[in-house]
Amino acid sequence: MTSTAEQSRISVEDYLAGEETASVKHQYIAGEVFTMAGAGEAHVTVALNLASLLRNHVRGGPCRVYIADMKLRVEQADAFYYPDLFVTCDPADGRENLFKRNPILVVEVLSDSTAFSTAAFNRGTKFAHYRQLAPLREYVLIEPERPSIDIFRHDAEGSWVLHPVAEGGELVLASIDFRCPVAAVYEDVALG
Repeated sequence: MTSTAEQSRISVEDYLAGEETASVKHQYIAGEVFTMAGAGEAHVTVALNLASLLRNHVRGGPCRVYIADMKLRVEQADAFYYPDLFVTCDPADGRENLFKRNPILVVEVLSDSTAFSTAAFNRGTKFAHYRQLAPLREYVLIEPERPSIDIFRHDAEGSWVLHPVAEGGELVLASIDFRCPVAAVYEDVALG
C-alpha cells in the first residue's frame, strides 16, 4: 500500500465500483484510497497455512474463513481493509457479496514492504479501527519470517489483552475453539 492517497476523497460507492474492475487491490480509509503492495513468499505461505487449518476446523459449521481478496468493512472508521484472513460466524455476512462486517477473528501477517502496511500500522491505526467491530474477539499478528505470533484477545471486562505465543508453543484461538502447533503455521517457510 502506498502512503499517499491516489486521489482526493471519493465515496464508498465509487470505491466499491472501482474495486470490481481494478487490477490491484486498494484499501479505503475515510474517502482516501491506498494501493496495496504485493506479499513475499513467507507472507503468502504463512497466510495459506493458517487459512487451510482454519477452513478445515470450521468446515460444516456456521463460521466462514475469508482470505486476502475479501474486504472487511469497518463502518465506524469509514474504512475497508483486506485482512490476510478473517473468520465470521454471522449469518448476515453470508448475504453480503462484496464485503463482510462482523468478524470474530482477524489475522494480519506483518509486512515491512511499504510505509503504510508496516507492523506499526497494523498494531496501531488498523487495530484501533478493528477494535470498533463489536463481534471481534481476537486480533492476531504474525511475523512471517520468524516464529512470532501475538494474539490480542477481548476479555470479559472489555479490555484487549496481549497473549504472545512462544516459539515451539501452541496457537490457541479461543474465539473459534481452535488450536495447533506454531510449527504448522510456519510449515514450508524458510525462517530467518
